[in-house]
Amino acid sequence: MIPLFNIGFLEIEWLDVIDILLVTILLYQLYKLLTGSVALKIFLGLLSVYLLYLVVRAAGMELLSIILGQFMGVGVLAAIIVFQPEIRRFLLLIGKTTSLNHDRFWGFPWRREQAEKLSLTPFIEAAKSLAGKNTGALIVFSKSSELKYYAESGDLIDAVISKRLLMSIFNKTSPLHDGAVIISNNRIKAARCILPVTENNDIPASMGLRHRAAIGLTEVTDSIVLVVSEETGQIALVRNGEVYRNLSAADLRVKLNQLLFDTDQKAPTAAPSSEKSVNVA
Repeated sequence: MIPLFNIGFLEIEWLDVIDILLVTILLYQLYKLLTGSVALKIFLGLLSVYLLYLVVRAAGMELLSIILGQFMGVGVLAAIIVFQPEIRRFLLLIGKTTSLNHDRFWGFPWRREQAEKLSLTPFIEAAKSLAGKNTGALIVFSKSSELKYYAESGDLIDAVISKRLLMSIFNKTSPLHDGAVIISNNRIKAARCILPVTENNDIPASMGLRHRAAIGLTEVTDSIVLVVSEETGQIALVRNGEVYRNLSAADLRVKLNQLLFDTDQKAPTAAPSSEKSVNVA
């Protein structure tokens, strides 16, 4: 291969440039993944020990080299144990990006037809009523994944969707109100489900635990989450870590159609949208 340019005695080729760029991107993504967590400090500590090991080995300090060498010998296994949550989150992000179940990838017409049969009216009416009573709610709309892992963390219901059932579930006296409802295959699949809470430190203080749980789930899946705030009664939608806040009933219908069915429906001109998008991804 013809060298691109020379630096002293080094010959730089196109493959070397691509290699460096890919490593740079990988390190940047790793830094973003670890930023704001204790894992970043642990990673920097391990990196410092490794650099120290290289220095003492180059200096010929045999005893210290042996000690640090034994430590580095189990470094990979120790890193897997220490960074288990981060590795799991990283693999989930990769799986979400490269999912072969995505409708846009396969384009199966019968799957799109089935998804479009979902009636949004019960959710919009329930959200409006719950918001008027300052009753919190967390409703997850699954897309390419049925979210079986998260559904099994709660109580399986497999019920027909209705406004009254949603109102009953999120009633403050209901034993099922504390957690999320998962909607899959046009049915209420489970209630009182536990969602992963985001570790993003850039989330505004005005967003409570429900918003953090919604953001956390959409960071690792392609689902859409409807949130009704118990403190303010505001309605929000979350997708890919991006929060659309302070939605009216009309805005909610338009946004749900856009996010669930990829429609280009516009908000009604008679009722201007009060939506505020907050990107915390």
